[in-house]
Formats: sequence, C-alpha cells, structure tokens
Amino acid sequence: MSGEDLPALSTSQKVWALGAALLFLTAIAFLGFALNTGILRPFAIGWVALQIFGYVGAIKFANGDFAHPLFKSQVMLHVIALMLLVLSVVRATS
Repeated sequence: MSGEDLPALSTSQKVWALGAALLFLTAIAFLGFALNTGILRPFAIGWVALQIFGYVGAIKFANGDFAHPLFKSQVMLHVIALMLLVLSVVRATS
C-alpha cells in the first residue's frame, strides 16, 4: 500500500500518536541510562517491552485508530508509569 492510499490522520489521532512516541522515546532514554548505571535496570527493560507489546496490541485491536479508547488507555498507562518513575527518583534523592 502506498502512502497515497492511506487516509489522513485527524488532529486527535496525531496528538495521541505523538504522546505515545514521546513516551516511547523517554523509555528508550531511561533504558540507556539504566543500562549504563545499573539503576532500575529491570524496570527500564520491562517498561520498554510493555510499551512495544502494548502499543502493537492496542493498534491491532483498534484497527489502526490512534484515537481509539484502547490506545488512549495504553498511553495513559505509560503516563502513570512515568509518574511513578519520577516520584521514585524524587523520593530517592530527597
């Protein structure tokens, strides 16, 4: 399928896809930090793995719709994981 055959994404789909991409890049950056320092290594590896399987599964069941509630809940799940990571780092440094 060429790019011309694909429908254009709505603004909502673009926002949720961007949010998922930013969370994934954050997880990859934290994985690099964790592998370098050894801090929270299992969490970093598991978080990236959960994102890969979660996003792929959500997109598959949502038939490619980034604005589907299942995909949105997957993104919000990883927002919560990011908040937990930030809170644990803040708690450990204080």
